[in-house]
Amino acid sequence: MRRDYFTLDARNVDWVEDGDDARKPTVHIDFEGPASTLRERLTGTGDELLDAGETDVAYRLQGPVDGGDTAGVVSVTNRITGDFVLELNQDADDVLKFITAAREYGKETGDMDGRYHVEITIDGEDLVEYDKATFLVYNDEGNLLRKHSLIPSGVEL
Repeated sequence: MRRDYFTLDARNVDWVEDGDDARKPTVHIDFEGPASTLRERLTGTGDELLDAGETDVAYRLQGPVDGGDTAGVVSVTNRITGDFVLELNQDADDVLKFITAAREYGKETGDMDGRYHVEITIDGEDLVEYDKATFLVYNDEGNLLRKHSLIPSGVEL
Protein backbone atom coordinates (compact mmCIF):
# COMPACT_ATOMS: atom_id res chain seq x y z
CA MET A 1 0.00 0.00 0.00
CA ARG A 2 1.21 3.44 -0.79
CA ARG A 3 2.01 5.72 2.11
CA ASP A 4 0.20 8.61 0.47
CA TYR A 5 -3.10 6.70 0.82
CA PHE A 6 -2.99 7.53 4.54
CA THR A 7 -3.73 10.72 6.43
CA LEU A 8 -2.77 11.00 10.10
CA ASP A 9 -4.38 13.43 12.53
CA ALA A 10 -3.17 13.62 16.15
CA ARG A 11 -5.65 14.93 18.70
CA ASN A 12 -5.46 15.84 22.39
CA VAL A 13 -1.74 16.58 22.42
CA ASP A 14 -1.62 20.33 23.12
CA TRP A 15 -2.97 20.06 26.68
CA VAL A 16 0.52 19.24 27.99
CA GLU A 17 2.06 22.49 26.74
CA ASP A 18 -1.07 24.51 27.53
CA GLY A 19 -1.30 23.22 31.12
CA ASP A 20 -4.88 22.01 30.62
CA ASP A 21 -6.53 18.92 32.10
CA ALA A 22 -5.24 15.59 30.83
CA ARG A 23 -6.99 14.17 27.76
CA LYS A 24 -6.15 10.85 26.14
CA PRO A 25 -4.05 11.46 23.02
CA THR A 26 -5.69 10.02 19.93
CA VAL A 27 -4.22 9.28 16.55
CA HIS A 28 -6.73 9.08 13.73
CA ILE A 29 -5.50 7.35 10.56
CA ASP A 30 -7.72 7.55 7.49
CA PHE A 31 -7.10 5.32 4.48
CA GLU A 32 -8.16 6.45 1.01
CA GLY A 33 -7.06 3.46 -1.05
CA PRO A 34 -8.46 0.04 -1.94
CA ALA A 35 -10.51 -0.92 1.14
CA SER A 36 -10.09 -4.67 0.63
CA THR A 37 -6.29 -4.38 0.90
CA LEU A 38 -6.33 -2.68 4.31
CA ARG A 39 -9.09 -4.96 5.62
CA GLU A 40 -7.06 -8.00 4.56
CA ARG A 41 -3.96 -6.73 6.37
CA LEU A 42 -5.97 -6.00 9.51
CA THR A 43 -7.55 -9.46 9.54
CA GLY A 44 -6.10 -12.13 11.80
CA THR A 45 -5.97 -15.88 11.39
CA GLY A 46 -9.58 -16.32 12.57
CA ASP A 47 -10.98 -14.02 9.86
CA GLU A 48 -11.67 -11.35 12.50
CA LEU A 49 -10.08 -7.92 12.67
CA LEU A 50 -6.94 -7.77 14.79
CA ASP A 51 -7.38 -6.47 18.33
CA ALA A 52 -5.07 -4.10 20.21
CA GLY A 53 -2.95 -6.93 21.62
CA GLU A 54 -2.27 -8.27 18.14
CA THR A 55 -0.79 -5.02 16.82
CA ASP A 56 2.33 -2.96 17.48
CA VAL A 57 2.93 0.72 16.72
CA ALA A 58 6.41 2.06 15.97
CA TYR A 59 8.19 5.03 14.46
CA ARG A 60 11.41 4.80 12.44
CA LEU A 61 13.39 8.03 12.13
CA GLN A 62 14.99 8.90 8.80
CA GLY A 63 17.53 11.28 10.33
CA PRO A 64 18.79 12.52 13.69
CA VAL A 65 16.20 12.64 16.47
CA ASP A 66 17.17 16.21 17.34
CA GLY A 67 17.20 17.42 13.73
CA GLY A 68 14.79 20.30 13.22
CA ASP A 69 13.10 18.88 10.14
CA THR A 70 13.59 15.15 10.57
CA ALA A 71 10.86 12.91 9.21
CA GLY A 72 10.17 9.24 9.68
CA VAL A 73 7.74 6.41 9.14
CA VAL A 74 4.89 5.45 11.47
CA SER A 75 4.05 1.78 11.18
CA VAL A 76 1.42 -0.57 12.53
CA THR A 77 2.39 -4.23 12.38
CA ASN A 78 0.66 -7.54 12.99
CA ARG A 79 2.31 -8.83 16.19
CA ILE A 80 1.55 -12.46 15.32
CA THR A 81 3.04 -12.53 11.80
CA GLY A 82 5.33 -9.49 11.92
CA ASP A 83 3.77 -8.22 8.68
CA PHE A 84 3.29 -4.50 8.15
CA VAL A 85 -0.36 -3.49 8.26
CA LEU A 86 0.34 0.09 7.26
CA GLU A 87 3.11 2.68 6.99
CA LEU A 88 2.92 6.43 6.58
CA ASN A 89 5.33 9.35 6.61
CA GLN A 90 5.21 11.80 9.52
CA ASP A 91 7.39 14.57 10.97
CA ALA A 92 9.45 13.54 14.00
CA ASP A 93 8.44 16.59 16.03
CA ASP A 94 4.76 15.67 15.70
CA VAL A 95 5.31 12.04 16.70
CA LEU A 96 7.54 12.89 19.66
CA LYS A 97 4.99 15.47 20.86
CA PHE A 98 2.31 12.78 20.66
CA ILE A 99 4.43 10.33 22.67
CA THR A 100 5.11 12.99 25.30
CA ALA A 101 1.37 13.63 25.64
CA ALA A 102 0.70 9.89 25.97
CA ARG A 103 3.42 9.54 28.62
CA GLU A 104 2.03 12.49 30.61
CA TYR A 105 -1.53 11.19 30.25
CA GLY A 106 -0.46 7.89 31.81
CA LYS A 107 1.28 9.68 34.69
CA GLU A 108 -1.62 12.03 35.41
CA THR A 109 -4.43 9.48 35.14
CA GLY A 110 -2.66 6.31 36.24
CA ASP A 111 -3.95 4.65 33.06
CA MET A 112 -0.80 2.80 32.02
CA ASP A 113 -2.65 0.21 29.91
CA GLY A 114 -4.26 2.69 27.55
CA ARG A 115 -2.09 5.76 27.32
CA TYR A 116 -3.29 6.60 23.82
CA HIS A 117 -6.05 5.73 21.40
CA VAL A 118 -5.75 4.68 17.74
CA GLU A 119 -8.62 4.99 15.26
CA ILE A 120 -8.29 3.60 11.74
CA THR A 121 -10.92 4.47 9.17
CA ILE A 122 -11.44 3.82 5.48
CA ASP A 123 -12.68 6.93 3.65
CA GLY A 124 -14.01 8.24 6.98
CA GLU A 125 -15.84 5.03 7.98
CA ASP A 126 -14.75 3.39 11.24
CA LEU A 127 -12.76 0.17 10.85
CA VAL A 128 -10.90 -0.47 14.15
CA GLU A 129 -10.07 1.32 17.40
CA TYR A 130 -7.36 0.42 19.88
CA ASP A 131 -6.17 1.64 23.25
CA LYS A 132 -2.40 1.21 23.34
CA ALA A 133 0.38 1.63 25.92
CA THR A 134 3.51 1.02 23.83
CA PHE A 135 4.93 3.15 21.00
CA LEU A 136 8.49 2.26 20.01
CA VAL A 137 10.86 4.75 18.38
CA TYR A 138 13.89 3.61 16.34
CA ASN A 139 16.73 5.69 14.95
CA ASP A 140 17.70 5.63 11.27
CA GLU A 141 20.05 2.69 11.95
CA GLY A 142 17.26 0.57 13.46
CA ASN A 143 18.29 0.93 17.11
CA LEU A 144 15.57 1.35 19.74
CA LEU A 145 15.55 4.80 21.36
CA ARG A 146 14.20 3.95 24.83
CA LYS A 147 14.26 7.58 25.98
CA HIS A 148 11.90 8.63 23.20
CA SER A 149 9.73 5.49 23.21
CA LEU A 150 6.61 4.84 25.22
CA ILE A 151 7.30 1.61 27.08
CA PRO A 152 5.22 0.46 30.07
CA SER A 153 7.18 -0.28 33.22
CA GLY A 154 8.08 -3.93 33.68
CA VAL A 155 8.24 -4.60 29.92
CA GLU A 156 11.49 -6.12 28.71
CA LEU A 157 12.43 -5.67 25.06
